[in-house]
Amino acid sequence: QVQLVESGGGLVQAGGSLKLSCLVSGSGFSIGAMGWFRQAPGQQRELVASIIIGGLINYVDSVKGRFTISRNNAKTTVYLQMNNLKPEDTAVYYCNVRPAGGVWRTDSWGKGTLVTVSS
Repeated sequence: QVQLVESGGGLVQAGGSLKLSCLVSGSGFSIGAMGWFRQAPGQQRELVASIIIGGLINYVDSVKGRFTISRNNAKTTVYLQMNNLKPEDTAVYYCNVRPAGGVWRTDSWGKGTLVTVSS
């Protein structure tokens, strides 16, 4: 079962920046994509950014131009650089992975990392 360990969250003022990291191990399959999700209080978890191995990157509209997803070549770490943070970005952030053409490993969530943006 894949292990996911997120870090880098914290409290930041609106307009500030944070960089999240996620260590990935034990996938047991060839990783085809890596992604960052977030869940705000009382809301469903949403996919905010994903990177397909081979280059295609997608962002949810609300973070386009502010967030940047990247990964290392070994596919053991995925990052999320978050700039110009807004109070509505406050959430617990989670990473996940999936095989090419497969589904996210939603049975393997890590503990997440809390991002709090004050106004």
